[in-house]
Amino acid sequence: MSKKPALRDHTATLIVEGAALVLAERGDAASMSVIADAVGVGRATLYRYFPSREVLLQAMADAALDELSNRLTEAQLDTVEVPEGIARLARAFITTGGKYVALMRTGHKPADPALVDRRIGEPLRDLFRRGIASGTLRDDLMPETQLAMFSSLLEAGITLSARPGSGVEQASAAVTAVFLHGTSTTRPTDSSQ
Repeated sequence: MSKKPALRDHTATLIVEGAALVLAERGDAASMSVIADAVGVGRATLYRYFPSREVLLQAMADAALDELSNRLTEAQLDTVEVPEGIARLARAFITTGGKYVALMRTGHKPADPALVDRRIGEPLRDLFRRGIASGTLRDDLMPETQLAMFSSLLEAGITLSARPGSGVEQASAAVTAVFLHGTSTTRPTDSSQ
């Protein structure tokens, strides 16, 4: 009996991951039938697990939160210098966001904002506060302002990573460089500039 719940969880995970790939490639036009075919399950099976597209998208949002949270935990942001932490953040977000890019288009977010804040927001704010306190990041901009700017760069990085000739590492490096150093050809000689 213990195998049935495990098999059910495995099947649901395969459907969510497959749907994420299909929707990333084909966009919102991909029907539930197309998703079922691409994942290799029947429509009845797909609807048994996810009775509507909305339920499937919500499951994708929850899976994206879990994956990103796990990547941030693995990144050990509190053990590295702030610039390395920013690079690890960019890599984690772009890797996860590239997989779940369809969520950006649909605007689906995990159901519990407090959970998102605890698992994603707090580690980010901690890193940015540490960066400001150490002088690595500017102290004339609030951490929330810097996070908003960083988030916009991450969205651009996710889009960039999907382009031919690019990828997660290139996009992550570009986001990190632009966030930490801007796009100027001259670099400041100290952190106060």
